[in-house]
Amino acid sequence: MSTASSRSKRWSLSRTHGTGWAENRKLIDETSSLLEDPDPAMRSMAADEYTELTKVLTEDLETTFPSLLVPKSETEHLSALMEFKSGAGGAESSLFLGELLRMYQRFAMEKGWQAQIVAQNDVEEGGIKDAILEVKGVTAYDHLRWESGVHRVQRVPATETKGRVHTSAVAIVVLPLMEENDSKTEELYNMSDIKIEVMRARGAGGQHVNRTESAVRLTHVPTGITVSMQDERSQHQNRRRAFQVLSSRLMDQKLQREMKERRDTRRNLVNGADRSDKVRTYNFAQERVTDHRIGLTVMNLTGILAGSGLHDVIEALKKHHNETLMEDQMNEVD
Repeated sequence: MSTASSRSKRWSLSRTHGTGWAENRKLIDETSSLLEDPDPAMRSMAADEYTELTKVLTEDLETTFPSLLVPKSETEHLSALMEFKSGAGGAESSLFLGELLRMYQRFAMEKGWQAQIVAQNDVEEGGIKDAILEVKGVTAYDHLRWESGVHRVQRVPATETKGRVHTSAVAIVVLPLMEENDSKTEELYNMSDIKIEVMRARGAGGQHVNRTESAVRLTHVPTGITVSMQDERSQHQNRRRAFQVLSSRLMDQKLQREMKERRDTRRNLVNGADRSDKVRTYNFAQERVTDHRIGLTVMNLTGILAGSGLHDVIEALKKHHNETLMEDQMNEVD
């Protein structure tokens, strides 16, 4: 009994101090010989120890070692800015946009992040035409970046009398959120390249919603990127928010350009998918969600739209991306 207890203590120290793989391999070899010990108590202790050592070695192989090959993310400190636009499908697309917006708000809450809708254009018949969601928190961008692309919904609309399934789509773009005090913001543009326009804010149907020129539109002349903001109450607040969105779009453009320079198409983010690609389908009749980039199908649509089930999908995408990075690292070594 004392021999097995001694081995257990050695294993614990090995795991705690990370002397690691070689020591644990040696321990598991020694422990395996005790699995045939004539003493039942010894066999039982050896079996428990063998199981625990196997778990540790498996974790090293699947998690610890691979993580050492994955370069540290340069964007893990960044929050995220999510832009939503309704697409094909008319009113049904606008309704689904609202459901996706709530899904990400719930997901952010579960992760302990702060989520705030900073812009939203509703449609008169219900639903949302477009929106911008700000998600603040460490690693928010690194988690949500995988959500960029076209999200497709398949279901029978409430107004459909013949029970036919309609297909609608919502486009999402996830940007790194650039704060005003971020030093990198100064490197993204020159004020001489920015055209600033002010105007009265407009509501649904084009009517003016106030008598002051509080709405702001920025145009980055070199790239043609335009940002309009009218949801805040003052011109100063709209101007600040517009510059934040512009900075985020320019930083995103910079990151995409650097990614393209570093990798060829095969090595691009998640199987080379870009933002015009269909990335995910939500099928209500089958309670199914399929991510087309990695061929993942989950029969938990309700859980995913509730926010809690989205974690597993995003983690699968992150794992796929890390495996691609590891493959790139190994190829560079070769």
